Amino acid sequence: MKEKILIVEDQFVEADYLRLMLTQAGYNVTGIARSVVQAVEMMRKEKPDFVLLDIFLKGKQTGIDLAKQLSAVNIPFVYLSANSNEDILNEAKTTEPYGFLVKPFREKDLLVTLEIARYRYKHSLESKYKQEVELKKEIKNIAGTSTNLNEALLKIATTLQKYIPFDYMAAGFDNIGQPSFHGTCFLRIGFNEYQQIGLNELMAITGKNLQELIALQSDSPKESIATVYNNNDFNNICRQPSLRKLFAETFQLKSHLEMPMFILQGKPFSFCLYSKIPDAYNASHINLFENAQMLLINSIEIMLNNKNNIQHKVNKIEKDEFIKGCEGIIGKSPLLLNVLDHIAQVAPSDTSVLILGESGTGKEKIADCIHNLSNRKSKPFIKVNCAALPATLIESELFGHEKGAFTGALDKRIGKFEKANGGTILLDEIGEMPLELQVKLLRVLQEKEIERIGGKDTIKIDVRIIAATNKNLEKEVAEARFRLDLYYRLNVFPIELPPLRERKEDIPALAYHFMNYYNNKTGKKIHGIADNVLKNMMAYSWRGNIRELEHLMERSVLLAKGNMIEEMPLPFTAENLQYDTQKAYTKTIHENERDYIISILKKCNGRIWGAGAAAEILNIPPSTLKSKMKKLGIKKEFIQ
Repeated sequence: MKEKILIVEDQFVEADYLRLMLTQAGYNVTGIARSVVQAVEMMRKEKPDFVLLDIFLKGKQTGIDLAKQLSAVNIPFVYLSANSNEDILNEAKTTEPYGFLVKPFREKDLLVTLEIARYRYKHSLESKYKQEVELKKEIKNIAGTSTNLNEALLKIATTLQKYIPFDYMAAGFDNIGQPSFHGTCFLRIGFNEYQQIGLNELMAITGKNLQELIALQSDSPKESIATVYNNNDFNNICRQPSLRKLFAETFQLKSHLEMPMFILQGKPFSFCLYSKIPDAYNASHINLFENAQMLLINSIEIMLNNKNNIQHKVNKIEKDEFIKGCEGIIGKSPLLLNVLDHIAQVAPSDTSVLILGESGTGKEKIADCIHNLSNRKSKPFIKVNCAALPATLIESELFGHEKGAFTGALDKRIGKFEKANGGTILLDEIGEMPLELQVKLLRVLQEKEIERIGGKDTIKIDVRIIAATNKNLEKEVAEARFRLDLYYRLNVFPIELPPLRERKEDIPALAYHFMNYYNNKTGKKIHGIADNVLKNMMAYSWRGNIRELEHLMERSVLLAKGNMIEEMPLPFTAENLQYDTQKAYTKTIHENERDYIISILKKCNGRIWGAGAAAEILNIPPSTLKSKMKKLGIKKEFIQ
């Protein structure tokens, strides 16, 4: 007997048709629920292996509400919907379904989707188990290799980062002002780089005194279990004064995972993780933390009881082997760091990866990183551009052919998959692959074997597949240009690259990187980029992303007359019109000062205090800078 399946569908005819198809295919249908309340009651009586879930149901709660509950108890589900509203589908995707069926669908579509969902769920379980084992192993080693609590907390922070990414972590901020207070915070400023912020530093950065911080901590809601706050939930908990609100406003944070613990005679010690991404956390993060919670408690207790616990500050961890594998990836924006976190998670495994992103965002660079950081780094890395090969030749390129297999096949040819055996293959622009070839690629993924054209024998291969595309594959599937089953096989671990216009804080670093590169290549000695050029670059929309920036920097280096890039003629766009009209206005001294401070704050990602932050660059005390910002009306939203 196959898996037990619960159908959650409020349309009787559709639900009964589903039941009939599943029963004929050998599945055990545990019941049909018309609402979320009914579904929850049925699951109490008999836990299903899978749930087929309509998004729109009778009652106040939707299928998306039920999906969140299913994720919390680790029951996989597949969505059913006739609604193609983009906002609804995007909200549904955040619950991480194992499949998606758009009504009306055929019996074959249903069965294939369930087969793929089973594969993805099994892989997900294996991945979660491996993560849990690795996390526990690393935490267990922390107490034995740390000399004091600060060092231990920093190691815990960097360990958690691999599995539960964050931009800001507050550890132990439950009893500010008490003699037993041992809290500290870590602000992420790069990959494996953290600025440590103790109580005194936090007071300097926020302008709050100790009593004010104690009051805010007292006003902060206390959670007894790990809790996720994303999007509106996070905005709601930040409405009233609290430490959460202070952290969010100071460091531009948008989501939160609170992980409370009790150590040493029941005293609270929480890990509060925050992200600059609005929907960074989910139930799987809570499960992972809770499974490693006792080891965390033991590590902290050992450090607190250590008589040789001499406190000292550790400001950052130097770049490690990861950076060596990802040379050429420039920037420290939260969106880029999120991509690097995903690479760190998936690179050591053999999981298929799907890299999504607009043209020019650096998909091939990311594929290079994944291969360089994998166990296959010493093996071949073969790259195939599916869009550059004629449809009549792509099969021969990928799988090879025997001599005489077709007109013009004068010799035997070894295909790309065979050449990549033991290593990695990048299928770039996978969205351009012809439908008939998609079937054969699916077989390679499923059976790990190929057949040369004209050959009689199958050839076993061991290849890791990385696919990349600038197309919306879900749209391609909906319009029958890409196979649904292949999409879900490739989409086991998607990595979405942000366009350059969404990570503008990385533009100066990228510009200087390309300036130095083309300096070396051309033998020129350009030392810098004029402020007005950088300002124009920050205002530009960059439709061609990093590739467009590189080309314009190459041109600017070649055309520069002195040792400074004074001009960069950017293509005119509607986005630049507002900026051009503003240039004609003569600003006052205060307006110019305000603009200059905002530009420095943007370069520093909003950081006021610390090494390399705005106050240091402006050569004024942080308190003076905060006073100027208040006087000039510079709010946090102006520097995001």
